[in-house]
Amino acid sequence: MNYYDEFRVKPGSKIRLDKIDASFHGEHKDEDSALPVIEEYKRKLRELQYRMYAEHKRSLLICLQGRDAAGKDGTINHVLGAMNPQGCTVTGFKQPSTAEREHDFLWRCHKVTPRRGHVAIFNRSHYEDVLIQRVHKMVPKKVWSGRYEHINNFEKLLADNDTAILKFYLHIDPEEQLERFKKRIDDPARHWKISDSDYSEAQYWDKYTKAFEAVLKKCSTDHAPWFVIPANHKWFRNLAISHIVVRALESMNMQFPEPSVDIDEIREKYHSLHRAHSDRE
Repeated sequence: MNYYDEFRVKPGSKIRLDKIDASFHGEHKDEDSALPVIEEYKRKLRELQYRMYAEHKRSLLICLQGRDAAGKDGTINHVLGAMNPQGCTVTGFKQPSTAEREHDFLWRCHKVTPRRGHVAIFNRSHYEDVLIQRVHKMVPKKVWSGRYEHINNFEKLLADNDTAILKFYLHIDPEEQLERFKKRIDDPARHWKISDSDYSEAQYWDKYTKAFEAVLKKCSTDHAPWFVIPANHKWFRNLAISHIVVRALESMNMQFPEPSVDIDEIREKYHSLHRAHSDRE
């Protein structure tokens, strides 16, 4: 199944999140049947990230958005776990610091975008400024409504400088969110994840739905597409996102750079060292 095309939000299209099945799992009936495919995608992710790091011409930005308990941390662990951390960064965006509030809203994100050869993952992102700030009326409508254009221009700038952008909305339904909240309460190892905001924010479910739908409609572009990922099943979320990231990296047709030294000369030096070592023995 081509998850890239299946879940990509076409530019300008109107999305109704309540019409999308968050429990969709494609042709796989369970995690066991999907696991071999997931492992193959992880292998490809390692290989392609290594090639990107070596080529040192392009970069990849992955943005993760979703409601509380949607699985952003789990996705990061899955994607990053398949890559060499030397070529990856992860940045979480929570309440802006004083310094960040004293700059334009994109400043804190722009400074941590990936450099050439690297992958950057945003846990939440610049879209918080048209989500939480809209829902809680932190700024006037005139302000947040003008930010869609700024975001599109920002992403176009990154794309023009050879940064591929993939944006994932992790789609869970209210019942799944409550179940995950319960697991956090029941499991002492997850207590650290609990916050009052999880429960206070849940009452704004419908308002967040409208805010997310506006983002998907206004900010999914050919150079920075949004994908709505059914995420009730964590294993399927990992499968779909891995498929999409692999496809995007493969489309870059990355090449290993030419060696900076004469390989025949280096090979001869190696053989000389090997002979000298053998003679000492």
